[in-house]
Amino acid sequence: MSSFRNHRVVIASLFLPNTAILGESHPPTPDERTAVHSPRPLPLPAAFPGHGKEQGFKRSLPPSRARTPAPILSIVEDLKDKASPGTSHASRTGSPAVTPGVEHVSPLFATLTQLTPSGYGDAKTKPSTYNCVDPSGSPAPIHQRSIDEHHAHIPLRSQRKSTRSIARRPLSDSPLGRQYHIEPNPHSNGGLTNAINSLDGRLKRKRWVGTLGTNTDSFNHPLRRNIDHRMVEEYDSSPVWIPDDEFTQYYDNFCHHVLWPCLHYVVPDAPKTKSFYESSSYKQYVSVNQRFADTIVTNYQEGDIIWVNDYHLMLVPQLVRAKLPTAIIGFFLHVAFPSSEIFRCLSVRELLLRGMLSADLIGFQTANFARHFRQTVSRILSLETLPKGIQLDDHVVDVGVFPVGIDVRGLKEKRRDTEVAQWVQTLKERYAGVKLVVGRDKLDEVQGVRHKLLAFEAFLDKHPEYHQKVALIQVALQTSEENEAHGGVADIVARINSRFSTLTYQPVVFLHTEDLSFSQYLALLTVADAFLVTSMREGMALRTHEFVICQEERHRPLILSEFTGSYSYSGFRSCIAVNPWDTRNTANAIHQALTMDDDEAFSRWDDLHNHVVTQTAQAFVTSFLTRCLRMNIEHQQGDVLVASLDLALLLPRYRHSERRLLLIDFEDTLWRRHPRLEHEGQGQNIPQDAIEVVRRLSEESKNEVWLLSGLPVKALDGVAKEVPKIGFVAENGCFVKPIPGKSGESSWITMVANFNLTWKSACIEILNFFTERTPGSFVEEREASIVWRYFSGDEAVDTGDRAWARRQAAEAQNHIFDSLGERYGLRIIPGENAFLVLPNYISRSTAVGAILHAGGPTYSPRAPWTLPEESESIAHAKDFVLAIGRDEKLLRRLGELDNAETCSTGTGGTDARWRLSREGVVGVLGQLVAADSAPSGSTRI
Repeated sequence: MSSFRNHRVVIASLFLPNTAILGESHPPTPDERTAVHSPRPLPLPAAFPGHGKEQGFKRSLPPSRARTPAPILSIVEDLKDKASPGTSHASRTGSPAVTPGVEHVSPLFATLTQLTPSGYGDAKTKPSTYNCVDPSGSPAPIHQRSIDEHHAHIPLRSQRKSTRSIARRPLSDSPLGRQYHIEPNPHSNGGLTNAINSLDGRLKRKRWVGTLGTNTDSFNHPLRRNIDHRMVEEYDSSPVWIPDDEFTQYYDNFCHHVLWPCLHYVVPDAPKTKSFYESSSYKQYVSVNQRFADTIVTNYQEGDIIWVNDYHLMLVPQLVRAKLPTAIIGFFLHVAFPSSEIFRCLSVRELLLRGMLSADLIGFQTANFARHFRQTVSRILSLETLPKGIQLDDHVVDVGVFPVGIDVRGLKEKRRDTEVAQWVQTLKERYAGVKLVVGRDKLDEVQGVRHKLLAFEAFLDKHPEYHQKVALIQVALQTSEENEAHGGVADIVARINSRFSTLTYQPVVFLHTEDLSFSQYLALLTVADAFLVTSMREGMALRTHEFVICQEERHRPLILSEFTGSYSYSGFRSCIAVNPWDTRNTANAIHQALTMDDDEAFSRWDDLHNHVVTQTAQAFVTSFLTRCLRMNIEHQQGDVLVASLDLALLLPRYRHSERRLLLIDFEDTLWRRHPRLEHEGQGQNIPQDAIEVVRRLSEESKNEVWLLSGLPVKALDGVAKEVPKIGFVAENGCFVKPIPGKSGESSWITMVANFNLTWKSACIEILNFFTERTPGSFVEEREASIVWRYFSGDEAVDTGDRAWARRQAAEAQNHIFDSLGERYGLRIIPGENAFLVLPNYISRSTAVGAILHAGGPTYSPRAPWTLPEESESIAHAKDFVLAIGRDEKLLRRLGELDNAETCSTGTGGTDARWRLSREGVVGVLGQLVAADSAPSGSTRI
């Protein structure tokens, strides 16, 4: 099979790894080369493994506030300056705990103060406020951030970031190449970017598709063309141009107010309920997804692997598939996927699911997220779910689990920098004798920072011996103003510090990512005595992976929320697991981590380390692309036009064979069953011509004829009396009745002897409840399976009654699976107007496998119908196998045999070799009966 290395990969993500900024870039100062040197909000370096999703957007500064760029000082450097004798602090922003001169008693004598933003003033003359334009156009004062200001006010963040470059150099008539510069995009998906970059030369050809992440309405057409050309030539990127107002509606209103809360189990109450459930901004979501799809199609080359990423682009696979039917498309969700009870609250739920299902492969970070998706598709779209994916009409959409990792090699190289070692030594000196608990999270409520602070406060209350001996350093990722307000952390930080601070001690140090460089962050992870994550719901917490690698010398423990995707992996079960809502136990976990002996800490760390170095960023990208390519190849092979059955090719093989096996579906192949009439006591009404042709086939000594049915044993016993020389499969594989031996007798064999069937009574009780509420529905109870027929009207007419019945069927499947499915090992197979409940691993395919197997139950030497000399009869390969029916799983299995002819009587896609209409089945079987005596010419059915 072709390797993904031979294909170009088109990576569609909302934000490109690099962005175009109007104005010329300024050369970095010496301090800027060691600290993060991008404009605020400061992006983490490109080598920042595990950097999360897009950040919130900051409002642009008006030109009047532009200043000369100044060196950026580190917060830790600021601390060191304050510790030096004679250093003046009068010109700096105030800090609630500053000790003059040198203090040797406790190095935690001061808060870590605000980093001076380059371009807004120097470190000594920094203004206390600056103006910020809100969406309405009116200026609003924004207080400069310091630690005490964090307690009182969290600064605003706007929808799209405009950098200081715009203020510094307005548009001019200079050449296009000098009107802008390219710099790393602070909003890009850092985890994905680092994973792609970590492959080095193994991913030789790629193309990023995404937005710049800046306001672009002011970019004229020539400038856009120039940016397009430069991004393609230098950065392998194709920008998607979206009007600013449209992007705001799409990103802020739908993605962040509708999709993000839903995917993280947050269904808002009033007054947000209307905006959530009506999803009025969905049309902008469709429009942006269409723009992405158009850009992908425009840049598409034959053989490209199209990799669509995250919840911002859930419709892109369907939109691209409409124009590129054979394209290789994969979709990966980087966040959690909720249970069906949450996802069904979305008014556009079906549209989003169908958008994703147009991909060849849908990837999730954990098995739980993948299971939630399969259940949601089954219950909302009434599609059959398989262990490996979703069964559509013509193919299976693969659903896989691909844990995202970090670039371990790159992180280790960065840790070897002398700068990191210097900061480690500085921190050790500053915090000598003090235990450090470190965290890094967004400030929204989903990340659980508020719960973390409450737990830390409870820890200090319960363990007064740790006062002035432990500090929580919380690094905050940028997010939206509204999310920060909902996070509600400022008041708790203020309360804890007011309760426990002294002149030389502050228990909570609150920082933002732009307040420290990556080297300083790695130093923090290295000296930390514990790393604390209390997320309410999250995918893979890659910051925990960074902590594990940084602890290769000290092996200190990790405290991890049970609700992160990382915790679902066995390697991370060696962490100290916490429920963020349980404040007392989280406080106990902090104490456990700080008092853990070295042997236990090393044992736990070793398990964590083994997972981190195995599930790397390289393994994530390689496994996803390889599987996506393989699934597309399978789908293309299955999409080959299937010809109608040609008897001129079939009959010669049939005539010249000596050992024939004929497998024929009974219902909807030999005859059309009417369950409603049977339920009303009018009988089965099986056509006699069908029975007669099967009887005549069975009388031929070369033939073994089997009828495959979903009917119960009692119903097939009547047929067996009319056609005694054939074998039967009942209840879709639950029971098998072999062909009678020389004695002329055979008995039914159960294939579910090892299954617990006590689930049936509870299942019937659930279905009776829904039957009372669904007009015309009824339950078919069988010996080992149950069918609920929820609609018996005209299938061609999509009436309100049928829509109601389908909703009830989805609800019923939901209840059965949640209460009985996992407990008893059941699977649910949905049909057009009914669904079947039966034990796992039971199907017509498994029954046929037993028929074909020499040691199977149907041909056991101990069976009374098999004489000793006949016991090895099945061991001889059949030289002709014919299967006619609608069971795609069976047809696919038999298609692997060299001597098999498979005919599908269905109307959808098929893996069978031939197609045959249901009306033509009896005629074909009749020609087989007459084949030996009256050969036929070529006939198309």
